[in-house]
Amino acid sequence: MLLRIDHVGIACHNLAEKIEFYESVFGLTVVSREVNEEQGVREAMLHVADGDRGASYVQLLEPLHPDTAVGKFLAKRGEGVHHIGYGVADVTKALEDIGAKGVRLIDQRPRHGSMGASIAFLHPKDVGGVLTELVETSRQTSR
Repeated sequence: MLLRIDHVGIACHNLAEKIEFYESVFGLTVVSREVNEEQGVREAMLHVADGDRGASYVQLLEPLHPDTAVGKFLAKRGEGVHHIGYGVADVTKALEDIGAKGVRLIDQRPRHGSMGASIAFLHPKDVGGVLTELVETSRQTSR
């Protein structure tokens, strides 16, 4: 069901500073910048590597407001890993299969994600304390 690690989401206070850090220290390249009002974040996707089943990324997330999920995360835990995104072939089917196994779903159906992907989140309390995102890449962007 899980095809690869699509991305690691990292919460940060200052997106521009973190982008510069990941570019200068690790040599990563920004491939996408977006503002996602629904999720309350300004984000950047930085390309890490390509694999047989798709690319992998670091996703940097800066909250638009302190009362967003990422804003609350930063206030409580500080900067760091916010979630792990796993690539799946069909996010709707993955939600059905995982939900049938008793894992609580934050999203009952897919929603818009970075670079045109369809995404859905699983409840961290049922996944070892890790906020888990399922990612079906857009056929147009072929992440």
